[in-house]
Order: sequence, then C-alpha cells, then structure tokens
Amino acid sequence: MDAVAGGMSMKVVQDWAGDFGLLMQRVGSCFARHDLRGRAEGYIRALLGRMDRKNGWQMAEYLGDAKPYGVQRLLGRASWHADEVRDELKRYVAEQLARDEGGVLVVDETGFLKKGNKSVGVQRQYSGTAGRIENCQIGVFLALTGSRGRALIDRELYLPESWCGDEPRRKAAGVPQQVRFATKPQLALRMLDRAFAEGIKPQWVLADEVYGNDSKFRRHLESLGQPFVLAVSSQQRLWVDQGAGLLQRRVDQIADELPADAWHRLSVGDGAKGLREYDWAAGKLGGQHPNGLVQWMLARRNIQDPQERACYLCLAPPAATGEDLAVAAGRRWSIECCFEAAKQETGLDEYEVRSWDGWYRHITLSMLALAFLAAVRARAAEQSAATAARVTTPRRKKGSQRLSRSLTSSR
Repeated sequence: MDAVAGGMSMKVVQDWAGDFGLLMQRVGSCFARHDLRGRAEGYIRALLGRMDRKNGWQMAEYLGDAKPYGVQRLLGRASWHADEVRDELKRYVAEQLARDEGGVLVVDETGFLKKGNKSVGVQRQYSGTAGRIENCQIGVFLALTGSRGRALIDRELYLPESWCGDEPRRKAAGVPQQVRFATKPQLALRMLDRAFAEGIKPQWVLADEVYGNDSKFRRHLESLGQPFVLAVSSQQRLWVDQGAGLLQRRVDQIADELPADAWHRLSVGDGAKGLREYDWAAGKLGGQHPNGLVQWMLARRNIQDPQERACYLCLAPPAATGEDLAVAAGRRWSIECCFEAAKQETGLDEYEVRSWDGWYRHITLSMLALAFLAAVRARAAEQSAATAARVTTPRRKKGSQRLSRSLTSSR
C-alpha cells in the first residue's frame, strides 16, 4: 500500500496494515466467492500502489500476474454488486471521518476524457475538469466531509439523452433496461436520499450552480428540512419586498445594491494558493420556513476584482449567522480535493473499461481505496498530535465576530 506509506513512518504503515484487513472483512460479504474476494483485495492494493498508470496491464504486473485477465474479469464478467460495496463504503466513511458530528455533504461532477464513442455515456460535452467541451464521460459524485477528513461516498454516471434513446448502443455497453435519462440534479438527489436513508444527518448540503439553479433540487431539500448552501447563477431571481409590494429581482442586482458596510472580509480556509479570503455579505430573505429554518441570500466578492462575485441561496437553522454560511460555502472546495486525490492516488480516472458495470465497479473500488487512505491519514495525524502533546485550536480572524453581527441585518 505505497500510497499509504507516503509521508509516514514504517511503524505507522505496519500499525495500519491491520486496518486494511478489517476493511476488507467489512466488504467481503459483497463478494460471494473466496477467490473473488482475494481478487478485489488485490485490486484495491494495486490502486493504493505506486505505478506510472493504473491500467489493467500495470496493475496485473504489480500483483504478479502475467496478464490482466483477472483484473478484467473482476470489472466485467464476475458476479458481484458494486452498490453493495458502495453502501458499506458509506458507513465506513461516516464512522471514520464524521463520527457523531454529521459533517457536510457536497455534490459535484467531474469529467473523464475518452477517445472514441464506445465508452458508456461518452460524448462531446462540457467538462469542468478540462474547462471546455471535450469527448468525455461525466460522473456525478457525493462527498462526506467531517472533522477528521473527507472522502467520496457515492457516484452516478450521467447518461446523455443521445445514449438513452440508442438501444443498440445501450445494449453494447450493458446499460440496464430500467435506466432512463436523468439530469445531474436528479442524480444528485438520488445519492443524497440514499445518504439520508443510511442515517447520515449532515449539517449542510453544498453544491454549485448546476444544482442550486434547479428549483426542484432546492425544494426537495426544503421539504426534508435539510439546511443547505447552494451557489446560483447571477440571473437567479428572488422575490423581495421593496415597499410597494413584492418584486422579482436578480441576485446580482441585489448584491450590487448592498451598502459598503454590508461587506466584510473573511478567510474560509486554506486553498491551493494559501488562505481563501473573500469579502462576504448576507441577509435573511423573510420569516422562518414552515420547518423552522430560515432562508438567506449570501454573496461573495473577489478582493482583487470586486466585479467577480458568486451568489448563494441558503436554508439555515434559526441560530445560524452570516459567518456560518460563508464558512459552509467555503467547504464545498473539499470535493475538489477528493477528485484530485482520487485521480492522483487511487486511479479514479485511469480505467480502461467501456461498460456500465465496469465503470461502476472501478469507480467504487477507487473510492473505497481513497476512503481507506483518508482514514489512515486522519489516524496518523491524531497519533502525531498526541505524541507531540500539542492541540492546535483555530484562531478566529480579527473582525469575524463583527461579520456575524452585521450580516444578519443586511437586506
């Protein structure tokens, strides 16, 4: 498990090798045959290993196989259900990284660049990963972020409409008959509902504009009484009371008219280039929701370029402050960290399968490897802190209390 060893002492690696065995015991019942369980364990070990590219041939070589037939069979013809592994993965991450706190659930998608037109769901479509239209597959993912770490816990492959109506193409890729076209927000709601059914009770659900702009997505979370912070486009309209009655206004227009003293500077955590510091403003949109929660609008402004803004619609507990919402919005970045780690360390995007089952099987096992890596690193960090007898308490930036007070009165 070379990826586990990176940056850790040999003793730590030896201590946590037993944890890998315990995890394999947890998911062992998902594989009916002993040889299949061994093959799955080997595949995950290979995903955690160090090699140039985690494709069938190199993974087979890493495992000591002359040819990749065993790896290909695991992802193809073998009889096991990736959804059963996914459910155990979800419970494992909740126990290891969030425990009794709930954490936050984050929705986002990532692209997988592909050649040709045989890979299930592939077509020319926009990929946020590439930042342009590419020939690719799109996967919608759900991440759980807790105080001890973060990991991906669910996944759905986006199947474009061009695929849904093409029966020969569906059959060749093994797309199940019951699969019909679903938008990305619909796929996200399926994953969220599965997480809720597992007993995960997040403090917030976080997502970008693709999901925040979807009124059905927001209303479903509202109906469940689930707090959220969802980015929306600048064209999103809200009903506001301007004295002469309710009028619809665009959120960017509302942000433009906020007074200067409504904006306050706040860092919402570390980013790839240092502290992610922005100017923030927020205000309540009305009275309490029937479920006791309160609707807010939150705005974020770039310090160097004030014209670069982002807006959010939020549903929050009555005691929440504008600072709470800003900090929550900043945690959406955690799923990007998961994508980066999974692609760099556990081969999330290095598969060669083309079929529906093959995609779900590889992606699920890669997510399981990533979750194990996150759990090991969290425990190692705690051991290191205990050994040093040092507890670091985050310091609130000067002025953040003022932000909490002033934002609640911004309209």
